[in-house]
Amino acid sequence: MINMRYFCSMFENQERTEIDQLGEFALIEHLTAKFQLENEGIIVPLGDDAAVFKSDENTVYSTDMLVEGIHFDLSYVPLKHLGYKAAVVNISDIAAMNARCRYLSLNIAISNRFSAEALEEFYAGFSLACERYKVTLIGGDTSASQSGMVISVSAIGYADEKRIARRNSAKENDLLIVSGDLGGAFMGLQVLEREKAVFVDNPEIQPDLEGNDYILERQLKPEARVDIVEMLEELGVVPTSMIDISDGLASECHHIAKQSEVGIAIYEEKIPIDPMTHSRARDFELDPTTCALNGGEDYELLFTVKQEDWDKIKGNPNMTAIGHITDKNSGLQLITQSGNSHPIEAQGWNHFSSEDEG
Repeated sequence: MINMRYFCSMFENQERTEIDQLGEFALIEHLTAKFQLENEGIIVPLGDDAAVFKSDENTVYSTDMLVEGIHFDLSYVPLKHLGYKAAVVNISDIAAMNARCRYLSLNIAISNRFSAEALEEFYAGFSLACERYKVTLIGGDTSASQSGMVISVSAIGYADEKRIARRNSAKENDLLIVSGDLGGAFMGLQVLEREKAVFVDNPEIQPDLEGNDYILERQLKPEARVDIVEMLEELGVVPTSMIDISDGLASECHHIAKQSEVGIAIYEEKIPIDPMTHSRARDFELDPTTCALNGGEDYELLFTVKQEDWDKIKGNPNMTAIGHITDKNSGLQLITQSGNSHPIEAQGWNHFSSEDEG
């Protein structure tokens, strides 16, 4: 069980090493000492002014930021989980191009309420992700912050040019496929926010998180679906378009539709929703389909394939066909279980919405 009292007091430990006691360079050396070289091709690793690596493949690059109070809440997010997630969301961006991530660079800004021990927890999680996905940390920087924790990660991957999948190449009649199940991360967040509110109102009440392991893990420790990239290669399937689901299924469908200049039809009954997600959505008086469409942070892969490739992936438990590509004038439509058609609105995560900042 996650102990919220522990997380709320995690920075008040009397036994702590102040960061300014170590200095920037000694701190980075200390935090990255246990990172391993997971990839060949590294000529100059961590520790120099810049890393040097070589490759004969096409380079895929992505970068992302996580800001305290906007993207995460340290009152219930363990630092080790946060470090893991910071790596995974960037590895997922590379996977969304049907490519494989090999290198990460980590920049972090922190206030003086963080001790060296707290940062060790964060880096331990980041290191665990690097080991899990065979990715090498090749550089980064630390800085002081007066407004909480800010994390910036850059990811570098590689892919055969013929296998790179973009958002702008879906064609009419292509099948729309999604990996895994949707809405779990959103419901995990709802449980955490509920228990935080109870704790803030009465610190004597410990959080009740029992029975929510799956959806909590979906929120706190997501996984990048690099296995889907590997499966598609083994099956000889090249997606006609691809994106990862970070801002919600509806939002990602709008990205593909806009950039490919197509319409999309999704069948409600086909959207994969885990039983626990469905149950908790009902507990919160939420519609499970709405949670799947707009929840976000599932980091599953959404992609399209040609009709003739269906037989290659049909029956695979990791992939579900949820709809198909239509003509642009049809727009984005959700076909309900009763057979009615409704426009799909993108109501997922908006990084600049004042409502989200609350």
